[in-house]
Amino acid sequence: MVQVAVADRPEVTAPEEKKVAVHGAATVRFEHRHGETRLATLYHHDPLRVLMPTPRRDDLPIAVLATTSGGMVGGDRMDIALSVGSGARALVTTQAAEKVYRSTGADCRIDTALSVEDGAWLEWMPQEAIVFEGSRLRRLTRIDLSGNGRVIAGEMLVFGRAAFGETVTRGLIRDAWEVARDGRLIWADALHLDDDIAEALAHPAGFGGAAACATLLHAAPDAPRHLDAVRALAEPLAQSSEGARIGATALDGLLIVRILGGDARAVRRAYAMLWSGLRAEAAGLPTRLPRLWEV
Repeated sequence: MVQVAVADRPEVTAPEEKKVAVHGAATVRFEHRHGETRLATLYHHDPLRVLMPTPRRDDLPIAVLATTSGGMVGGDRMDIALSVGSGARALVTTQAAEKVYRSTGADCRIDTALSVEDGAWLEWMPQEAIVFEGSRLRRLTRIDLSGNGRVIAGEMLVFGRAAFGETVTRGLIRDAWEVARDGRLIWADALHLDDDIAEALAHPAGFGGAAACATLLHAAPDAPRHLDAVRALAEPLAQSSEGARIGATALDGLLIVRILGGDARAVRRAYAMLWSGLRAEAAGLPTRLPRLWEV
């Protein structure tokens, strides 16, 4: 009998699958040509897509951003650049809520740059971002205005998935704004929640148990004169049974609205109604939302 010696072979294991971070990008520019606003530049890179639905009658040209990946995880990044040339008017929104999933350590980043030239009007009203337990999000919205360019912009955060009984207790949420006119910074603001988020969300001097928050901003030379109208719109919303807490203030060339609520749906409803009312008050546009907001 012949014996064959077989050398010990090392145990073969499947290579560890590593998550590859994605870097989506979208660039949209509108310009005023031949008496109307027309799309001038369109670029998108996975997982961002830009859709151009037909606008409603008597309303603005609209662009819709969609995230095809289904959400963001640690290390993912989105870069969004929106601009309107002199005399152009446009509205940009998103197809659905953005989901920010739990991270093992790396941050997600969403950087949005808005450029509004002299005599132009831009609305940037994305749907809410839902931050999951343990997620890490850094978001910056930068607005650069020239001359008498005007903008309405907003952002909304939902803390956890209420339908699943999820609350956010840890992670990172940094939501920052910068507004400049003619190259001069006129307003900067940042929400920064790190590590023990539950305490800040529950504290009476913090979020007071809010499940969601939103910021609505109108930047225009005459923005402060709309303060009383916005407060009048906010009063019945704050007094409703769902009772979102709403505060509005005016600075030089800025109108800023903050919304807090224990019910994310109430915050979304207040956010949407104040936006639609403000666009009518400030620009004579229809008091209504894009169809995507009504489903």
